[in-house]
Amino acid sequence: MARLKRKRRGGLATWLWRLLLLGLLWLLGVAAWIVWVGQRDQAEQADAIIVLGAAAYDARPSPVFQERIRHGLDLYQRGYAPVLLFTGGYGGSRARFSESQVARRYALQQGIPESAILIESVSRTTRENLVQARALMQERGLHTAIVVSDPLHMSRALRLSRELGVDAVGSPTPSTRFRTIQTQWRFLLQEVYFFHRDLVMRAA
Repeated sequence: MARLKRKRRGGLATWLWRLLLLGLLWLLGVAAWIVWVGQRDQAEQADAIIVLGAAAYDARPSPVFQERIRHGLDLYQRGYAPVLLFTGGYGGSRARFSESQVARRYALQQGIPESAILIESVSRTTRENLVQARALMQERGLHTAIVVSDPLHMSRALRLSRELGVDAVGSPTPSTRFRTIQTQWRFLLQEVYFFHRDLVMRAA
């Protein structure tokens, strides 16, 4: 009898270890997918370049946001699309400028014509960025887009674009301001979390 109980406990422990291993392999696979997507530049001719918002310090873009803006300007200047669409609302109640207004100001200082710039100033999340971008595109008769963001953010941005019906490809920034191993790991873990949160939300 005692031997049978030990055998059952041993079998249960084996299955728990197998489940743990499978869970770990799954998480590693998701993380690898996020990294792989962030290394692919799919830029092609499109109607608009959507630059996803990030933090701004009053009238100045944060280093992360500046990288996104600069990459969007580079794509525009290389002729990939005739329109730059900056997204991002106000970072707080005391903010004087929205993220998209800061981006437009930066672009104008770099010689981009005002007629080539569209902005929205109400979004606060990646999903809201893309919802507002979609609305502006529909209003202007724009059908295809290049989405610009950080490499590790690109997987989620493209996933949400598909979910929202935005016909888009991704063009990650060629460099990231998340330079330390600690910040990159934290960003990657955050994106792994959002991957599973979005799965649960779609299933609900």
